[in-house]
Amino acid sequence: MWELPVLPLLINLAGSALGFLATVTLIPAFRDHFIAAKLFGIDLNKITKQEIPESQGVISGAVFLIILFCFIPVPFLSCFVGDQCKVFPHHEFVAFIGSLLAICCMIFLGFADDVLNLRWRHKLLLPTMASLPLLMVYFTNFGNTTIVVPKPFRALLGMHLDLGILYYVYMGMLAVFCTNAINILAGINGIEAGQSLVIAASIIIFNIVELNGDFQDDHLFSLYFMIPFFFTTLGLLYHNWYPSQAFVGDTFCYFAGMTFAVVGIVGHFSKTMLLFFIPQVFNFLYSLPQLFHIIPCPRHRLPRFCASTGKLGMSYSKFKSKDLSKLGALILKVMEALWLVEVKQELDEDGKYMECNNLTLINLVLKLIGPTHERTLTLLLLLIQVLGSTSAFLIRYHLVRLFYDI
Repeated sequence: MWELPVLPLLINLAGSALGFLATVTLIPAFRDHFIAAKLFGIDLNKITKQEIPESQGVISGAVFLIILFCFIPVPFLSCFVGDQCKVFPHHEFVAFIGSLLAICCMIFLGFADDVLNLRWRHKLLLPTMASLPLLMVYFTNFGNTTIVVPKPFRALLGMHLDLGILYYVYMGMLAVFCTNAINILAGINGIEAGQSLVIAASIIIFNIVELNGDFQDDHLFSLYFMIPFFFTTLGLLYHNWYPSQAFVGDTFCYFAGMTFAVVGIVGHFSKTMLLFFIPQVFNFLYSLPQLFHIIPCPRHRLPRFCASTGKLGMSYSKFKSKDLSKLGALILKVMEALWLVEVKQELDEDGKYMECNNLTLINLVLKLIGPTHERTLTLLLLLIQVLGSTSAFLIRYHLVRLFYDI
């Protein structure tokens, strides 16, 4: 399919650069339209109460789709170069269209979430529904559900293992994780778009390194999606950076997560793609006691803004001691011993109550370094993301030899 990959990549890059300019231009141009439609919010981490347009991820997502809609015929032009028409790669074409359909569905459902303010259980259902076109494409085009068993388990399971339907369950869960992992690591200016930008850059570097390997087609496919995503996200970050003039909304988190899931699944490097989510995986595991309400979880877990200093500090979950289950008390005790949580116990007129910092990576960083400025906090978290990607490359190209024959 990809006999002449340089020209399609250059066209994709040029379209993505135009997409960056379009995103940077369209977000302020549509500001008043979003505010008039009541799609705006107030930045709780600022003294000023300026109305800031919400759901701006729908603009970057729309520009992304336009770039790739226009790009659809470009990778297949090489099929018609020369005197005779070559065999058209229908499977690759279906994969391209199916991937765009899954991303398009996710942008629509994410925008619906921003408008309707859906519950958390719906946030788990939406990515599952949007991933169905992608799973059908994988079933009809590839259908391979066999994995290579890591070395430590080969004595028990053999060299290869056919997971059957469990493989599709895994891919569906991957889409759910990617969308919600970005969504729960949020709450300060630039963090959603910033972490997605670092992940996208990491995937692009990985794809470029692997272009000389045996799976060039898969990594070219990924690049065709990741390059436009990188540039449109960069345009969004331009307005979302501190002090933010635009909020990305759940639309962007869903859009970004599904785009990563698409390239990981169709590009056949889902395990490597997950390595670039190391900070998100940690944040998810760290948040689990609150996400499952073993420890009381407030609706918002944003860091606490101190107007007198202009800095952010840890936010807390406050609850009565008697409302905490034995399992919750045990988890808090273990986490406190590991310096992962700060617990306070006091008495008031209603009896004994407890406070613990909300279980997010943002609050954990604030626990370690103390109150800090929002811009500094965002930079620290993005540095953690970069370190996570560096670790991912070390694991992928060095430690992987402990588990696989490469």
